[in-house]
Amino acid sequence: MSAASVLFDAPGPRARVRHRLYSVLVVVALAGFGWLLYDAFAEQGQFTAAKWKPFLDAGVWETYLLPGLRGTLTAAVISIVFALIFGMIFGILRLSDHRWIRWTAGAVVELARAIPVLILMIFLFAVFGEYKVFRSDDLALAAVVIALVIYNASVIAEIVRAGIRSLPKGQTEAAVALGLRKTQLMRLILLPQAITAMLPALVSQMVVVLKDTALGYQITYVELVRAGQQEGASQQNTIPALMVVALIMISLNLALTFLATTLEKRLRSRRKKGGGTVLAADSIVTDAAPGVDITKN
Repeated sequence: MSAASVLFDAPGPRARVRHRLYSVLVVVALAGFGWLLYDAFAEQGQFTAAKWKPFLDAGVWETYLLPGLRGTLTAAVISIVFALIFGMIFGILRLSDHRWIRWTAGAVVELARAIPVLILMIFLFAVFGEYKVFRSDDLALAAVVIALVIYNASVIAEIVRAGIRSLPKGQTEAAVALGLRKTQLMRLILLPQAITAMLPALVSQMVVVLKDTALGYQITYVELVRAGQQEGASQQNTIPALMVVALIMISLNLALTFLATTLEKRLRSRRKKGGGTVLAADSIVTDAAPGVDITKN
């Protein structure tokens, strides 16, 4: 019995024919929708050479698109790094043995998840501007980054908590029996395995961060979408400009997904070859009596 047939009943001859027919109908419907969309844009002259010629000019890229791309990547990279750090911290705190720590971390995470990112950006931008927390040139970037970090760190915290809890309890019990402290248990045993299991979900959240940087245009932050709109207003080709922006964003998301998928495969293959992490007996702190050599039988 194949692995696929364990999860569901294998389709029979009629079902396979029906599935192929449905697939053909969906492809035809998508092709028809694509043609209608293309025809509507063509009627408006959006595919004329004059609309697309500005993208062959290096000055247009240097003035609009490249600064916008730099703004998007800057906000995304900073947000992803700090969201991962704080997400890991709060995910671990939610598993604390101390009830007050666990409840406090849970309250912070739930509150951060409940606030819409755009509203948080606008609020932080207004507060930073009112109290002059940052320089005027950095106000928009700070509001975008902090809002993205707050929201996405809360989501990553839940991913981390779920990833650690998905591991077999026997590993924790064995580590405790060997005398490992909780920090050693988390750092040496649970987190390395959980990160591999969490990678697909973490990658999805990183893609969300990258896309949500576009919300920054509401608070005057110069990112790729805002730069595309500025280029479109300047060159009178808004639709082609947004199409180019969409292609750039799709390329960035695909590159990020490919990078993370490759990393996940390497981590999984390394675990299979290595058979897991083996700790030296003398590196384990135990509660054995002084003078007892635990490495001897």
